[in-house]
Amino acid sequence: MRSKVVFARMLRNRQTRYGLIALLLLLLLAYVGPFFGPHDWLEKDFTAFMEPPSADHWWGTTQIGQDVYAVALHGMQKSIVIGFLVALISTGLAALVGASAGYFGGWLDKALMWGADLLLVLPSFLIIAIVSPNLRGGSWLWFVLLLAAFSWMITSRVVRSMTLSLREREYILAARYMGIPGWKIIIRHVVPNLSSLLIIDATLNVSAAIIGEAGLSFFGFGVQPPDVSLGTLIAAGSDKVPGYSWLFLFPSGLLVLLVLSVNLIGDGLRDALDPGSNS
Repeated sequence: MRSKVVFARMLRNRQTRYGLIALLLLLLLAYVGPFFGPHDWLEKDFTAFMEPPSADHWWGTTQIGQDVYAVALHGMQKSIVIGFLVALISTGLAALVGASAGYFGGWLDKALMWGADLLLVLPSFLIIAIVSPNLRGGSWLWFVLLLAAFSWMITSRVVRSMTLSLREREYILAARYMGIPGWKIIIRHVVPNLSSLLIIDATLNVSAAIIGEAGLSFFGFGVQPPDVSLGTLIAAGSDKVPGYSWLFLFPSGLLVLLVLSVNLIGDGLRDALDPGSNS
């Protein structure tokens, strides 16, 4: 019932509707669009290097003859997957660490929050830049784990503070007196009562992870060739804007639209789950 009320509130928000429509269209473009394109992203046309958009190459070609339309959509697929995986892992980790610290307290609380504070003061970009070259040739999932490892700390502290309040509620005290293990109480009672915060955090983490991936890939520390992402495509086309603008404009346009649509949905979710937040 509550989910229907939240969804109705979201649909009443014009910006959220625009965000949902835009994200749906971008997902369709990323995953269905390649089937309608004339070329595969790995295919190279050796008769068309740096060609502008045409009937044969809708968004032009790259310096090695790849179709920009096909390559950009493949790059957007990778950016979307990385964004959702990082958001899922980081939000789950924040919920686990914050709820455990707040519920159990004591030395566990101090150890977990000390670890979170330590990661907060470390320069995440620099660490990822140092570690990522050692992972070249490996799976891009290592890059996802690196991004997620530096994305959960602030949310975990918010979860901890809310858990400190929740653990004194009657239903949690009753569950404790019944002898239910602490980890079960966290899963069954604490985390579900934090769902509003976690859903909003996960949604906004998607756009943050996409931007983070694009920034790191732009400097060569993210997705590695021969694979591509929006960040690597933007990096490849950034120095060719004056004469070959399509190499930069199409990937960067997709990135802006993708991040904007996710942020609009995240803002709408926040207002729908907490109507007082926009007052």
